[in-house]
Amino acid sequence: MITHYNIITRATLIICLIFAASFNAHAQEDISDDEVVTDSLLTDTLTTSQHALPWTEQVRTHINRLLGSEMFRTSQVGIMVYDLDADSAIYTHNECQLMRPASTMKVITAITAIDKLGGSYRFKTELCYTGEVSNGTLNGNVYCVGGFDPRFNIDDMRAFVEGIRKMGVDTIRGNIYADKTMKSADTLGNGWCWDDDNPILSPLLISRRNVFVKRFVDELREAGIVVEATLGEARKPDDAYCIANRFHSIDQILMRMLKESDNLYAESMFYQLAASTGNRRSTAKDAATVIGRLISKVGLDPRRYKIADGSGLSLYNYVSAELEVRLLRYTFHNNNIYLHLHPALPEAGVDGTLRRRMRGTFTQSNVFAKTGTVKGISSLAGYCTAANGHHLAFAIINQGIMHHSNGRAFQDRVCTILCQP
Repeated sequence: MITHYNIITRATLIICLIFAASFNAHAQEDISDDEVVTDSLLTDTLTTSQHALPWTEQVRTHINRLLGSEMFRTSQVGIMVYDLDADSAIYTHNECQLMRPASTMKVITAITAIDKLGGSYRFKTELCYTGEVSNGTLNGNVYCVGGFDPRFNIDDMRAFVEGIRKMGVDTIRGNIYADKTMKSADTLGNGWCWDDDNPILSPLLISRRNVFVKRFVDELREAGIVVEATLGEARKPDDAYCIANRFHSIDQILMRMLKESDNLYAESMFYQLAASTGNRRSTAKDAATVIGRLISKVGLDPRRYKIADGSGLSLYNYVSAELEVRLLRYTFHNNNIYLHLHPALPEAGVDGTLRRRMRGTFTQSNVFAKTGTVKGISSLAGYCTAANGHHLAFAIINQGIMHHSNGRAFQDRVCTILCQP
């Protein structure tokens, strides 16, 4: 006999079977839709079977799917993702191929500078003189000694003028010299495009302009000091007396150099490395030698790479994703470097060149990385934390792309894959 209970049970079973069939049909539609997508930069949802995979396999599966995008028929990409806690690479693709880094070159420059110069290093500009002061008149020469401080501004200049006033000087008779012997006379980098917005590579700048001595004389006269002097360039003698010094810390330079990708600040850092060799009128080759020593230290052959400048503007730079990750790994395990570098990197969705990127739940305030853009190149290198709590270092260099937005979209998707559960 069919009881009321059996009728209810059978009805419930039929409803469940109908619901299950409907669910399976929708699930199959989702899988089919995902399979026919040709542009892998569109939303890439995890399927149930992929969730069952180990996390590293999920990463590989999803990045490999992204590499099926149409954009990679005409462009290349080098990728390396490294698990800093497990001390192993979890994803690599063309990681050894030489590519132009664009502004991720600034990460290489910054890491080398902190490692070589130290976190307490300061960028210095000096005001010195020779001769004698008598009855308010300086009979001698004044030397403005450049240390390639890109932050030197009008307030610093006025501090120099105040230094002259405190000596009781109201008249200068002699010469006022710019000492630019810290670096070579080249004002542009090797391999820079002539029609680009290039910074001036002078070790003696005021508000980023190469008019230091003229501006100094103007400020002296504005302060009521009579200047009866000729202007020129000369090296400060060893017996000169120092009137004033102005300093800016390496952290002040790093913040603008990396957050805002300031090319002048990066080149200033680059030439601090060059000057650290002790060579007077130091060159880009001197700086490249210092970087080469660190490349050797992290276990790679510096002869495989080309270091032409510190900012990434040069078309002659050639590095690899592997090199950038090796240096990021070296930094992570050296607190003296990491504590200065990490806060200066752009923070996804928050500041710097990443303030409008990666505002998603998993990436915002989780990805800290340097961006890079020159014609045909888009790059990203830095750190993030995976859902399992592991710290990751990564480098992505897209080369040969016509639209930089495609490169940025690809990089953002890779970072989302690395950060999401």
